[in-house]
Amino acid sequence: MSVLEALLLGIVQGLTEFLPVSSSGHLVMGQALLGIRLPGVLFEVAVHLATLCAVLWVYRSRVSELARGVLRGRRDEWRYVALLALASVPAGVVGVLGREWFESAFDRPVLAAGFLVVTGFLVYSIRYTGPRASEPEPGPGQSVWIGLAQALAILPGISRSGATVAAGTWRGVDSVAVAEFSFLLSIPAILGAGLLQIGDVVGGGGGPGGPALAAGFVAALVAGVIAIRWFVRMLEARSFHRFAWYCWIAGGAYLLAAAVSPGLR
Repeated sequence: MSVLEALLLGIVQGLTEFLPVSSSGHLVMGQALLGIRLPGVLFEVAVHLATLCAVLWVYRSRVSELARGVLRGRRDEWRYVALLALASVPAGVVGVLGREWFESAFDRPVLAAGFLVVTGFLVYSIRYTGPRASEPEPGPGQSVWIGLAQALAILPGISRSGATVAAGTWRGVDSVAVAEFSFLLSIPAILGAGLLQIGDVVGGGGGPGGPALAAGFVAALVAGVIAIRWFVRMLEARSFHRFAWYCWIAGGAYLLAAAVSPGLR
């Protein structure tokens, strides 16, 4: 694996991990269309760690505020952290108990394309629910809804960020506040996914060299920071729903290609 290939893969991972276009869906469809060979679990873990660092960097002030508040026993910070923990439960349960079933879905690119079209509808719905949503942070019931949306996004083609923000605005939470909650919620989600892959890394043998690994990490980190900030700006500008057109075009084009070429199914 060359440094250039690592850079390109890192950029794609960093952008699609946070923009509402489903990184998993792109991965599945890209492999089927282009015959992409992934560079191994070690690289995957490295770029996921980079996206985690991107969240921590963009929301460093909020993370620091929550950490200080918890250590000092402040009620508001404890409540917010508890809501994050509550919202993490559905994906944690589904990810552990249904891991094999969900992994099998990654062998069906046409399924990922169909779910990418569904993601488009979820994202587009924010055009109507976002302006009416005004609550500054989710409550327990809303957190469960957001957590269920995150669990659904384990399916390839369903965007985690798009689904969680849609679920939050449906329940009346301000879209930018939901985005912050969603990105902070990704911290335990990414850590959990990494823990599940530790065994694969240890037993997986080789991987890309140090320069390629470092290049992929830095590219994913920088692209992730850009994607998060772009994501929030689009919400603030009430133009977030435009991402839906990309989902519909990309997913629909793949479904049409699969109808012509059965090998893509």
